[in-house]
Amino acid sequence: MNFSQAADLIYTELVRWSRTGIKLIPNLGLAIIILIVFSFISRWVSRWGVRGLNRISHNVSLINLVGALSRVLLMAVGLFIALGVLGLDKTVASLLTGAGILALAVGFAFQDLTTNFISGAMIALARPIQVGDTVETNGYTGKVIDIKLRSVVIDNGQGQTVEIPSKDVFQKPITNYSRIGQRRVEVAANVSYLDDLERTQQVAQQAIRQLPFVLPDRPVDLFYKAFGDNSIQFVVWFWIDPVKTSPLAASSDAMKTIKSAFTANQITLFFPTVTFDLKQKLTDSPGVS
Repeated sequence: MNFSQAADLIYTELVRWSRTGIKLIPNLGLAIIILIVFSFISRWVSRWGVRGLNRISHNVSLINLVGALSRVLLMAVGLFIALGVLGLDKTVASLLTGAGILALAVGFAFQDLTTNFISGAMIALARPIQVGDTVETNGYTGKVIDIKLRSVVIDNGQGQTVEIPSKDVFQKPITNYSRIGQRRVEVAANVSYLDDLERTQQVAQQAIRQLPFVLPDRPVDLFYKAFGDNSIQFVVWFWIDPVKTSPLAASSDAMKTIKSAFTANQITLFFPTVTFDLKQKLTDSPGVS
């Protein structure tokens, strides 16, 4: 093949390409228009989706992620349609196959991370807990200060924060002390056998009802539990608003109130007695005969 033949072949190929390109100009214009339209639609859907999620969730990370994903998905749909208009069907099939393989590989490589993200999204949507709730989960108790996609952050009330993976919070039981807005507090004590049990019950209930943090529309109950060796065991139940008063502070004030009320009414709160055998102590001491 000489130089002249090579030049003819190149010229022929360039002409064919140019003719093909000219034929594709309308399709290329349509593809560009499709991409512009889908770009506008993706922004509109993302904007309104974020506004809608703001009404049902306060998880900023989840809202931003959903907005970004919806925009990316719509743009991907627009890109595939545009490639189809250009007749690049094989390219579309290759892209879809590659995206599927990539998604599968990422899913296996980051299985725990993916599970945490999905669990965080479900927590934000189902809202079993919210920021500000006092909860107990996975062996930790405290106030929820942040709900992320990957984890839930709890203030344990001791100067530390505990960050629990979202999948553990979503898959395991949660005790939410703030959902109903009320919490029962229990105070246990013993009373002497010599005291009248009916009068003891009335004095204790009246004293607890006078505490400012006790909910007036809930009952104050006193139940006797068992006959002990030297006393009768009882428990007092009352209800508080856990947002306004901590259970520990309420229990402490209730104990002081019951003690003062029993003292004023000459009711004996039993305390263990210890008997020392001084004669035995002296006999056991060295150097004593």
